[in-house]
Amino acid sequence: MSVEFIGMIRTADTSEIRPRTGPAIDPDYTRRFAQAHEEAGFDRVLIGYHSWDADGFAVASYAAAHTERLGILLAHRPGFVAPTLAARKFATLDRFIGGRLAVHVITGASRTEQRRDGDYLDKAERYRRTDEYLDILKRVWAAEEPIDHDGEFYRFEGAYSEVKPVNGRLPIYFGGSSADAYRVGGKHADTYALWGEPLAETAEQIASVRAQAAAHGRDPDEIGISVSFRPILGRTDEEAWERAHRILDAITARGGARPYFPPEERGVGSRRLLAAAEKGERHDRALWTAPAKATGAAGNSTALVGSPETVAQALLDYIDIGVTTILIRGFEPLEDAVDYGRRLLPLVRSELARRRPAERAARTA
Repeated sequence: MSVEFIGMIRTADTSEIRPRTGPAIDPDYTRRFAQAHEEAGFDRVLIGYHSWDADGFAVASYAAAHTERLGILLAHRPGFVAPTLAARKFATLDRFIGGRLAVHVITGASRTEQRRDGDYLDKAERYRRTDEYLDILKRVWAAEEPIDHDGEFYRFEGAYSEVKPVNGRLPIYFGGSSADAYRVGGKHADTYALWGEPLAETAEQIASVRAQAAAHGRDPDEIGISVSFRPILGRTDEEAWERAHRILDAITARGGARPYFPPEERGVGSRRLLAAAEKGERHDRALWTAPAKATGAAGNSTALVGSPETVAQALLDYIDIGVTTILIRGFEPLEDAVDYGRRLLPLVRSELARRRPAERAARTA
């Protein structure tokens, strides 16, 4: 048993509690942010996608140029770059950064945000397009000669890429909590990404993803499961909760997070987080839903609150139900990434290492 840790970087120092004071792109901050994750022991960093934000390909190139081992998880929305071109762009970047690239596919929940870049398909159509898009990406990467395609959304003749990803194809991460997302992700995803819900609800989502994988003839156990949280650490549980309430006060004072799109266009994942918040602020060992409620669940916004030991055990609870990847980011982004590397990641990894001899013995018994 092992776990993959993913952080998230931005190009400026900002969060729900920290308004940006400078330009949208601060190269020095971006460099230090990426390097802090590498030094902290993260496996990858996510570079997000928004209709108003910096171009992810450029950010990924910059972050990779200033790190040596850190993997890059590049968020990408199908529909704005032709899949044949995207296949070459991904493969080219992966070659230049030494095979460190993975792609996180986001179909898009909000019609308002999609239309900012000229996409007027409805949500069901977008998921059908994503399915076709991923089929094409994988075909282009695998093709040894030119290929043709005539589908619902894409048509081309003689497509071919001389450049291939270092390992033949890129790992595909996939996010979403709707039935369409389970269907498309169950078919294509190497790792399926969920937001941080209570354990019981997370287990239900894992079962839905695996059922769709099986329906597509895949081994359900081959799909990794990612869950994302906003850990809030203190030296003790009491200190962590004091800090958590200061963070909530700061979010509230700012009027919540900056909305990406109208509340009525929230995706299923956001609605699920808000439903969990309506059931109560605290769940399981350390899950806190108040930040999701305060921000309208505009992004991954549930927290794990406690001492490093408490939060590590909470993460292990999720690993025990099948989670293989943990995506964590803080409300004080760079400082928290450093702190996670010092006080949280080593605890989880040491416990998993302690378990391995017993797991090997059980498999051979």
